Amino acid sequence: MARTRWRMGFHLMPPVGWLNDPNGLCQFRGTYHVFHQYSPDWPAPNAPRGWGHFTSEDLVHWRHHGMAIAPDTPEEATGSYSGCAVVMPGAASDGGDRLRLYYTGNVKEPGDFDYIRTGRRATQILIESDDAMSLGSKRVILRNEDYPSNCTCHVRDPKVWRGEGRWWMILGARDTSDRGIILLMSSEDGVAWTVANELRSSEPFGYMWECPDRIVLDGRTYLSFCPQGMEGLPWANGMRDQSGYAPLPEGSDLSTPGVSIDTGAFRRWDAGFDFYAPQTFVDESGRTVLIGWMGMPEAPFESAPDGLPWCHCLTVPRVLTRLDDGAIAQTPVPELERLREAEELLIAPGTMVFSGQRADIELTGIEGPLRLTLDGGLEIAFDGHELSCTFTEGADALGAGRTRRALPLDRMGDLRVLVDGSAVEIFAEGGRAVMSTRWFPVADALSVTIEGTCASARAWRMGDGMTGSVDA
Repeated sequence: MARTRWRMGFHLMPPVGWLNDPNGLCQFRGTYHVFHQYSPDWPAPNAPRGWGHFTSEDLVHWRHHGMAIAPDTPEEATGSYSGCAVVMPGAASDGGDRLRLYYTGNVKEPGDFDYIRTGRRATQILIESDDAMSLGSKRVILRNEDYPSNCTCHVRDPKVWRGEGRWWMILGARDTSDRGIILLMSSEDGVAWTVANELRSSEPFGYMWECPDRIVLDGRTYLSFCPQGMEGLPWANGMRDQSGYAPLPEGSDLSTPGVSIDTGAFRRWDAGFDFYAPQTFVDESGRTVLIGWMGMPEAPFESAPDGLPWCHCLTVPRVLTRLDDGAIAQTPVPELERLREAEELLIAPGTMVFSGQRADIELTGIEGPLRLTLDGGLEIAFDGHELSCTFTEGADALGAGRTRRALPLDRMGDLRVLVDGSAVEIFAEGGRAVMSTRWFPVADALSVTIEGTCASARAWRMGDGMTGSVDA
């Protein structure tokens, strides 16, 4: 029963096996596509890692189509790793749009190698499609010898876009001084590429930068990336891998000569336990939408307790907006509200009990400190200075090894908490502060306790957008 309870109704999760990084996010010919890293044979040793594929017409109801890209060529023998999608308007044979998928093929050579400077091949591969379902042949467009000589063998995760009459690609890399960098590539046709720029930070900031992304909001360019080797920083909670963004200097872009990343301006996307490798896309209405992996590459806590046949999920799609101080707010896409069912009475202060473990909870007009507790063991609290997410003493099984996360916050006028089986996402102060965590409740019903004062406390039971999601 717990295995069924921990499945989710509005977070993308694999039918079986392992899921991680979101890849190839796009809205193509009116349909939303979410590809993702996928190992359907997990937990078998050395299970092949490729791309799985979800589609949706409304960002709410989803269908999974199994393995879309398998590591079936010599250039990706160790895995079809992360990448992106680019929509080419009017380029298909029928006059409609055409889709390009770019990704990294990873190869670890057999032998006594360190796999940093020797023994690894990182190729960038292109696939094209007119319908995003029937994929064309694979074409290698970049190999190790095409990268600058100061790069190690770690070069991966292409993000590609078109602008100023050219194609552009950024790649995450590790240089021979063991510092993370971003390579900017340029192309006339999206096939033949040359190095256009290298982006670095003024101070050392991790040994590898993964999953780079370029985001433009209100005319300001941001670089999103995942630095590795961060465990020694005070705010890193001892975790090697982090995920965040930094604004580029006003009036500059990634191609600006001499542009560098200000590490002092780096902000984490999500201060919770489970968030990494986000990717964004701009949909047909012009919204910039982010989806992240609710997992971590190396973590001292569990994401598949009791031998679950599946592991990990993605965040709900989040709309990005730029705030006055340059920070980026994240809020769940409004389409998610279509899954709201019966509204439940919430009393602040007080306790109520939901049937099931799916809920959308909204508090507004919060005055002073506040504490919201789920199932007596997961506390979401604001003390006037910080927002925290804490698995209380005796709740070890609930958090599967998770303990406490916190981030500074001057005020909190509103709070929204999404509970979905084994996923919890927290949005405070209009999405300025965000925290995500997996949890594994055993109660048949969800109890919600509020301590504090607010003008409004509302909650809805949530429906299931994943019903029948597996494509037969």
